[in-house]
Amino acid sequence: MITRLRHLLDMIRFSHTIFALPFALLATVMAWTTPTSSPARLAPCPPPFNWLHLLGILLCMVFARSAAMAFNRIADRRVDAENPRTANRHIPAGVLSVTSVVCFTLFSSAGFVASTLLFLPNPLPIVLSVPVLMFLLAYSYTKRITSMAQFWLGASLMLAPICVWIALRGEILVTDPADIFPAACLGCGVMLWVAGFDMIYACQDYDYDVRAKLRSIPTALGVAGALRLAAVCHFAMILVLGALPFTYLLGGQRISLGWIYGTAVLAIALLLVYEHRLVRPDDLTRVNIAFFNVNAIVSMGLFVLASVDLLTSI
Repeated sequence: MITRLRHLLDMIRFSHTIFALPFALLATVMAWTTPTSSPARLAPCPPPFNWLHLLGILLCMVFARSAAMAFNRIADRRVDAENPRTANRHIPAGVLSVTSVVCFTLFSSAGFVASTLLFLPNPLPIVLSVPVLMFLLAYSYTKRITSMAQFWLGASLMLAPICVWIALRGEILVTDPADIFPAACLGCGVMLWVAGFDMIYACQDYDYDVRAKLRSIPTALGVAGALRLAAVCHFAMILVLGALPFTYLLGGQRISLGWIYGTAVLAIALLLVYEHRLVRPDDLTRVNIAFFNVNAIVSMGLFVLASVDLLTSI
């Protein structure tokens, strides 16, 4: 049982939770430190810290990502078996059976929906849980129908900060929809970041995807075109992150992010420049360094520095 669990966690790349989780946690800190535009509201201003809510966010993130990754391995098992880069993945290699992965997917999906109950009496998380889960699972089939697969993946991770905001500030959003602007801006930055680095990662499979008639940004634009669009996405991400402090004003709140956050955005810009210098159309040997190492620093670094800025400005 322990060995099977270890294989399941390895199959879903559990360690890669570090990419999305920091943005969900940053949205959590933002939600707990951002006052409403009117202190006279009946809703908390801002909503108080709650250990159950923090647990709910962690569980929802882990279960949602686990369900999506496991479902992706099921949907792509034949494609993975034919692609030399992925032929040694757990299902094609026979390390895990399809039945065991299906059971794990169902367990994770049920865990995600059940975890939203921790946010009651706010009903929005449980109401939105199934549509959100369906959107995440649908990504597994996007390469068969659209070249925008990388943007769908980005949109899937974009939901993390937005859903956190809805879960923690649902009462406020009912009366003041503009309150969502900071989370939406952060989510947009996440979408651009993820879409960009997934374009870089997908370049490794360009030859196979063309043969298999799978769709992606690289197959639509070529490797060089995909790398250029990835750079555009990451440039736009920096612009969006730079605009994040000012979105507070759209919701009638004071700006809570200052020079520490600005330093973090500048550091991220330099890291992304470094990431793009690692990869060239004729040399993809350092894609994994660009994908894993740099992006882990981006997500964790922004979370830590922005959180420090928010917590010290209270």
